[in-house]
Amino acid sequence: MLWKCTVCGFLHEGDEAPEICPKCGAPKEKFVALSEEAAKKIYDSDRTNDIHMEIIKLAMEIKNLAKEGIEINLDPPCVALFKQAHDEAWVIKQRSKAEIIGHVTREKW
Repeated sequence: MLWKCTVCGFLHEGDEAPEICPKCGAPKEKFVALSEEAAKKIYDSDRTNDIHMEIIKLAMEIKNLAKEGIEINLDPPCVALFKQAHDEAWVIKQRSKAEIIGHVTREKW
């Protein structure tokens, strides 16, 4: 069963709510049991959220590598490709972040 803290949104998995919220310290009474449907949404989206977080991490690595390539400044075509990779990595990162936000607002976190 999944329990949600109504103060901070922390999710707890177990037969009953915790005595205090591990995130905000709210008492057990501030937890509500999620419906089977709401819990299923969360479980189903767990892996895709992890994938989005990994994509964000990889996009940041691309941005950092591209920045290094720009700073080396070997030649104009090379720098142009690094600038393009830098900009595209930003877009990829923002798309995944927006999707995670969408999941959260639809209670799939």
